[in-house]
Amino acid sequence: MKYNELKQKSKAELQELLVKSRAELQAARFKDSNQQLANVRQIRVLRQEVARILTLINQSS
Repeated sequence: MKYNELKQKSKAELQELLVKSRAELQAARFKDSNQQLANVRQIRVLRQEVARILTLINQSS
C-alpha cells in the first residue's frame, strides 16, 4: 500500500493493517524456508509496508 493511502487511515485501521501485514510476512517467511515461495521479493515488500505503517503510527502519537 502506498504512503499516501496509509496516511488517510485512522490509527485503529493502521493497527489492524499492521497485524495483517505481520501475519502475511510470517507466512511468507515460512513458505520461503520450505522453498514454496515463488516471489522472494514479496518478503522485502511486506517488510517495507510494516515499516511504513509503524512510521505513521509513531508520527501520530
